[in-house]
Amino acid sequence: MKAVILAAGRGERLRPLTDDRPKVVLKVANRPLVEYLLEHMEPFADGYVFVVRYEKEKIMETIGDEFRGKPVSYVEQLRGEGTAKAVESAKALVDGSFIVSNGDVYVDREGVERLVTSFRAENADAALLVKEVDDVSQYGSVIVENGRVLGIEEKSRSGRGYANLGLYAFKSSVFGFISRLKKSARGEYELTDAINLMISNGLRVAAVPYDGYWRDVGRPWDLLELNEYILGKELRHDVRGRVEEGATIIPPVEIGEGTVVRSGSYIVGPVKIGKGCIIGPNCFIRPHTSIGDNCHIGNAVEVKNSIIMDHSNAPHLNYVGDSIIGENTNLGAGTITANLRHDRGNVRVEIKGKLEDSGRHKLGAIIGHNVKVGINVSIYPGRKIGSDSFIGPAVVVDDNIQRGSVVVVKQEKRVERRVQRNT
Repeated sequence: MKAVILAAGRGERLRPLTDDRPKVVLKVANRPLVEYLLEHMEPFADGYVFVVRYEKEKIMETIGDEFRGKPVSYVEQLRGEGTAKAVESAKALVDGSFIVSNGDVYVDREGVERLVTSFRAENADAALLVKEVDDVSQYGSVIVENGRVLGIEEKSRSGRGYANLGLYAFKSSVFGFISRLKKSARGEYELTDAINLMISNGLRVAAVPYDGYWRDVGRPWDLLELNEYILGKELRHDVRGRVEEGATIIPPVEIGEGTVVRSGSYIVGPVKIGKGCIIGPNCFIRPHTSIGDNCHIGNAVEVKNSIIMDHSNAPHLNYVGDSIIGENTNLGAGTITANLRHDRGNVRVEIKGKLEDSGRHKLGAIIGHNVKVGINVSIYPGRKIGSDSFIGPAVVVDDNIQRGSVVVVKQEKRVERRVQRNT
């Protein structure tokens, strides 16, 4: 079976991290998000087809033309929006049955295995991986009876029910139903509408319940939650860099080749640090932190439960808490990310012009790529700084900063000449 990965979207809800790249290549625990999906599909797929559009070259550079010896193909999404058009784009590259997954989904290997096994065992025309959740209003609600899907409702009701996890298996007959679709109320060609059409025509669509870990990475804090899960589940203690005398490392901590951990550093796992980094001296790295390649975490810096991507630095007197820092970004001395509201309520974040409750008691800054932050900058909880921005010294970031901005404050200064009296 081929595995079709839907990766054409712009990832608007993940900005500023997707300002210049698709979300599927964002790194979690120092690996591109989509690599976990490919890895877990590997035993069941003889090749992969990526449906791409936005910044497609970055996906092609990241994955290449094969993954662990199996071929990878790319096809640009056909004109028209929606998941059905994305699947239709791969028609010429699949033969017979195939798997489909949204590229921004993380699911353990067990979930893929259950989907494929049930699809084959029941000789179904289609199969969906579903999960019972307390509130289905944020997902596609799947109506299930005796192991079969009776219909899918897109985010239409609240309450307990089965959520559509965005992982499917199809026979090639699905393409005939996709060709008959009309645009939905959202102006898109929906894969779920094609499935409903299959059901109304008497085809068998299997529901495959799954109670393991699953994460739809749609918003910045989803990256933090997935980072916590992966570090807690997969990390093994492995120190390949050099650790100076006087540094303390509490396992599990993974340290890449060429990294130097200087004296006085205190690292509490699970923590993952990439290659070629300089850590310390005298810094504190707390659990569930991932630090990419060629980073500098310097003197009197504390990092907690955060993602710091490649070539980024927090070199002097910084606090980085529950935050995400993109690639090639530098924090000036004394820059602080606040991660807790004064009223101790959940942190809210502006997503596509609307404030959303992150569901997190603690959430710091979301900083894009190629950002330069001056000295003594303070960043409010849940604030976003767009890529390619410059934040001048002593700025208080109390609102989101758009991409490519220069933000400075002008000091009101008064100089008086002291009068000296003759004695």
